[in-house]
Amino acid sequence: MAIFKGAGVALITPMKDNYEVNYDKLDEILEEQIANETDSIIICGTTGESATMTEQEHLDVIKFAIERVNHRIPVIAGTGSNCTATAVQLSKEASEAGADGLLLVTPYYNKATQNGLIAHYTAIAQEAKAPIILYNVPSRTGCSIQPATVAHLVKNVENIVGIKEASGDIGNVAQIMHLCDGNVDLYSGNDDQVVPLLSLGGIGVISVLSNVAPTYVHDMVYKYLSGSTAEACQMQLKALPLCDALFCEVNPIPVKAAMNMLGKECGPLRAPLTELEPQHKEQLKKAMQEFGIL
Repeated sequence: MAIFKGAGVALITPMKDNYEVNYDKLDEILEEQIANETDSIIICGTTGESATMTEQEHLDVIKFAIERVNHRIPVIAGTGSNCTATAVQLSKEASEAGADGLLLVTPYYNKATQNGLIAHYTAIAQEAKAPIILYNVPSRTGCSIQPATVAHLVKNVENIVGIKEASGDIGNVAQIMHLCDGNVDLYSGNDDQVVPLLSLGGIGVISVLSNVAPTYVHDMVYKYLSGSTAEACQMQLKALPLCDALFCEVNPIPVKAAMNMLGKECGPLRAPLTELEPQHKEQLKKAMQEFGIL
């Protein structure tokens, strides 16, 4: 059984003006997401600025989300690292805290070989018993999981069950599904390619767009899955200008700006991320207005 189907939100982490995590605001955002039909919470991923959290902050935020959501929808914890020992420890603690799943990005900067990736993911899976979703985003990590490697891991490691595919390479995704005989939970990692990945057997998306349009993304996925493919395609195309605006600078700079434009008061970004440039702020504002959320 899949950890979730539909739209999982790659949730931002709200900050206070002094750059501490704003737990009161995080609580509000979690409740809003659940109320607006988000199918899963992905906490402490790239969008959640996990790269600039201490390990203790990282675990504290994960545990907070698990406690507050309280089994209403699945909580998937981002626990990847470019150090296998660190990823093992984070994943083990998140699993023991009650995470419904783990999202594990490929090791960044060190750029492991395919055999290294197999060893890395296998080591984590042996220690952390929660279901694992691999995360392939070579534009950020410099390291790609090859389709044959995905197939090996899915077929040989019981609790590796899915992949978030953000390579942007549809052919690569098709090859993954072919080599896995379709027996892998495929999630789009790109908001502008949700419907194309669903057409290859995907079951959902891990979405940045869901931060600002949770019901819309949920509906788009479920319309496709229920057979209303033409309507889902129309929704995908309508969302493209907003998707583009949400990635006009590196994620999560634009989406956090969008949340603040919506009055969510999610605070600043931690360095080295900077606030959205004025010209991009205008682009984002226009896209949000045309989409009908501002």
